Amino acid sequence: RFQGKFYGFGTTVEPIRQIVENGLLGNGPIKCTFGAGQGFSWKFGWSGRVNGAAEPVPQGFDWDMWLGPAPWKPYNAHRAGTSFRGYWDYDSGGLGDMAQHYLDPLQYLLCKDETSPVKVDYIGPKQHPEAVGRFDRITLTYDDGTEVILDGDESLKGEPLLRGSNGLCVYPKAKDGKTLRLVDGSGKELDAEKILAELPKPAPQQTDFIDSCKTRKTFALNESNGFRSCTMFNLGIVAERLGRGFEFDPVTLRAVNDPAADRFLYQSMREPWNTEMWG
Repeated sequence: RFQGKFYGFGTTVEPIRQIVENGLLGNGPIKCTFGAGQGFSWKFGWSGRVNGAAEPVPQGFDWDMWLGPAPWKPYNAHRAGTSFRGYWDYDSGGLGDMAQHYLDPLQYLLCKDETSPVKVDYIGPKQHPEAVGRFDRITLTYDDGTEVILDGDESLKGEPLLRGSNGLCVYPKAKDGKTLRLVDGSGKELDAEKILAELPKPAPQQTDFIDSCKTRKTFALNESNGFRSCTMFNLGIVAERLGRGFEFDPVTLRAVNDPAADRFLYQSMREPWNTEMWG
């Protein structure tokens, strides 16, 4: 979010945040496209197996504890190894595993740390109830109309990361460039380095955790930010499992008039975890 290079962009997140918070993308909603074409692989190879046969539990392995609050299922090695990512009970494929890394910096650069999307739409195949598959497109929309489009079928691979309401687009740094590429609505490439040099920079962030503890200043990577970025992709996961979109209230943290979506948002837990958590 603050220090490393932003995947294939060749820069940190700071200059992208600088562009957004200074209003270079216009006064209207921003369209953000996230996928392999923009440098973000959803790793669809992390998928579960359907109808895996029950196998003997390895000696000394507490399978019941490994399952934790998830529904009980017979042991199968593919469920328990690093391939656990491919099962809805434990993870959610590439989306569940990678989205926190991808979307948390995005949430910051879009200035959305205090809220969540109000609507999610889904296009893709019907999912198996146990084994994670792939998606074609998931669109998360905020109340100001800003869209975050998760491109799964690479049909949007030519799109910029950000497209402003005024037509200005933000692309990754060119191979030999010094900073991001900015292209206006007519297709003309702008001098991004000069533009950024004249803009106020984002406010400094408290990124030293030990100093945060000593001074009691809020740590920049805190539980509230983490919760909102988790909520962001969990909404996409619920839509993927439902096979359709739904509306969400970022204040009450409930689906709007949609009990089926709420059942995925607030999944039941096995005992004794349910009692220990809520009882």
